[in-house]
Amino acid sequence: MNTPSVDSPFAAQLATQLTLGLPVELVALTSTYVPQMAQLESMAHSHPMSEGNLADCFGHLYRVLGLKLSAGSDANTDAASDPDSVDGLLGFAIVQQIVDEVTLLDICLLPSQQGKGYGKLLLNAVVALAKASAAVVLMLEVRESNLAARALYQKAGFIESGRRKGYYPIAGGKEDAILMDLAITQE
Repeated sequence: MNTPSVDSPFAAQLATQLTLGLPVELVALTSTYVPQMAQLESMAHSHPMSEGNLADCFGHLYRVLGLKLSAGSDANTDAASDPDSVDGLLGFAIVQQIVDEVTLLDICLLPSQQGKGYGKLLLNAVVALAKASAAVVLMLEVRESNLAARALYQKAGFIESGRRKGYYPIAGGKEDAILMDLAITQE
């Protein structure tokens, strides 16, 4: 498997291109960020991943990208002045690659930073890394009720490929997981 590390020269160049002119930077996260990731999860998701589950997402099959405030970001920007940022961490994405299939396990953004294009930025980085690692498909699942995320994925070219009935817990019941796939074309 030819999986580029998220801290490789390719990834560094990609991160610079994707964040050009923005007060944020894409960085490879290590397991030392698990407490901050868990805090973000609890702020952003109704049923967050535990610290233990997040810690399990660091290993040779996984890549964890972080979205952090740039060291030199202007303190007057929305992101830089966000009092809710977790030690400068605004969000992250976790992917797992097995042979030529990449699964997006989680994209998590600070609620105050949602709707500003940062989810799209993280998704674009994930797609680019999948492409660079010779993946043929990028898969994910999303809550049926998460219309904003579903719209983001559809705009990126993902198609619905299945459904897991009653998969996610919600207050008073369960909701479906929508399975989505993106065919990765190698250019």
